[in-house]
Amino acid sequence: SRSAQPCQRTPSQPTRARPTAVSRLNSEKPLSGRVALITGANTGIGLVTARELARQGARLFIACRSGARSQPAVEQIRAASGNAQVEALALDLGDFASVRQCAQIFLARDLPLHLLVNNAGLAGTRGLTASGFELAFGVNHMGHFLLTDLLLERIKASAPARIVTVASRAHTRTSGIDWDAVRKPTRTRTAIEEYAVSKLANVWFSAELGRRLAGSGVTTYALHPGVVASDLWRSLPWPLRPLIKLRMISTEDGALTTLHCASAPELASESGLYYDLCRQRTPSRLGQDQALAAELWRRSAAWLTA
Repeated sequence: SRSAQPCQRTPSQPTRARPTAVSRLNSEKPLSGRVALITGANTGIGLVTARELARQGARLFIACRSGARSQPAVEQIRAASGNAQVEALALDLGDFASVRQCAQIFLARDLPLHLLVNNAGLAGTRGLTASGFELAFGVNHMGHFLLTDLLLERIKASAPARIVTVASRAHTRTSGIDWDAVRKPTRTRTAIEEYAVSKLANVWFSAELGRRLAGSGVTTYALHPGVVASDLWRSLPWPLRPLIKLRMISTEDGALTTLHCASAPELASESGLYYDLCRQRTPSRLGQDQALAAELWRRSAAWLTA
């Protein structure tokens, strides 16, 4: 498979979608000696992102729910990147016990952690997580909130380091978070509203984390990857699924902004910001609300100990 070049427009991308100036890597293996962990990397943009991080020389851990699907992904990444330092970790973001076990297993390896990519997510799926949260909110936000918290001291000790959270432009399509609703099963039939809520949480989380980590050498980034034709949409009802995929971009193109945030040298001094098409963008007015971001943090931390 072809190598995704950070922020470089490919023939499959719409002309308007990418800047013509691209961020060039400083060396062939810019992440050599660095350790990275990415969630949900056995498919979609996570798999492409993982492959490219490995190709850049990172020692890589992919944290995936399905053990049966993660090992083939490990082999695929190793073969495509020429990097044998790729391992899988079991992680179910909807189950706090699984998240804690995953973090414990990684920390027991006594390795630094220079890059955490909170990539995994789901959309169009209804239900309640094992830990008692609306499915999209529980997986897309709460699972990553806990994982990041458990790994944070190691990340800070490894600085300079980065925490990249894959959010979405969908955060602009909600009027806010109902604190009671996120503790109940999915209400809407398509679960698209709940997905938007979870993505607003991602934007708030990354910004608040950036503020809390100011001066630590750890920088944070939230991003919209584009509307990507990936397994994220596999659970949408049939009438919506083919329609929503008509104007989607490929997983190769969808990984570009994640890779830009993960490794572009020029972003090393930026933190807590939001990116789209490899450029800094302004989130929705609601997405910029620092008081609500702090409230989300407070409630999320309390829910972990409830």
